Amino acid sequence: MIDQDYEQLHGLTLDASSSDDDDSMDLPESGQDQKRKRIFRWYIVQVASGCENKVQSTLMQRAIALDAQDKIAEVVIPKQSGFKLDKGGKRQGTEEKVFPGYVLVKMDMTDDSWQVVKSTPNVINFVGTEERRRYGRGRGHVTPRPLSHSEMQRIFSRTDTEDVPLKIEMAVGDKIEVLTGPFQGFHGEVIEVSPERSKLKALISIFGRDTPVELEFGQVNRED
Repeated sequence: MIDQDYEQLHGLTLDASSSDDDDSMDLPESGQDQKRKRIFRWYIVQVASGCENKVQSTLMQRAIALDAQDKIAEVVIPKQSGFKLDKGGKRQGTEEKVFPGYVLVKMDMTDDSWQVVKSTPNVINFVGTEERRRYGRGRGHVTPRPLSHSEMQRIFSRTDTEDVPLKIEMAVGDKIEVLTGPFQGFHGEVIEVSPERSKLKALISIFGRDTPVELEFGQVNRED
């Protein structure tokens, strides 16, 4: 039985079983992880209330620190822009989480990557198929179930997906500060610039190790 939380995410009805063949997946046995092709799927992860941004940041930092960035590709908090009227009657832009208490993780599901996500502070559990406990109370083991392509389309159709290219002059050697995203507040040095993609790579010190990180121009501020 699919976890009821999974089916009731703010009115989004998800498929109890998927017809997409690509959604089927066999987890590797111990020691076989390096012999198989990476299979990336999107999973829903339940987190402590109000900790979505913190989990997003911490999980990506842990993936790099634990050499799991090749298995955990992306952590997304679906958001939707809107507006409200302030006391003076003027429109004020707002940004709301589409699924409060949940994040989406694009990952190659292995024993190691499962453990990295599950042991991240403020992560409660993956959403998926729950096995009932034979004795006692509480939740049984939850087997993560990947989202199908159609489910992902429905989720992202409710979010803001358009990217506006930013024209910002950046050069190799520039010192930058990260303003948004998992590495907000970190400082680094630009080592590569891709103007056509509005992205750059910077060396950022994470847990005492200089690590190359790809960022969008809009995520950083060049320091004088």
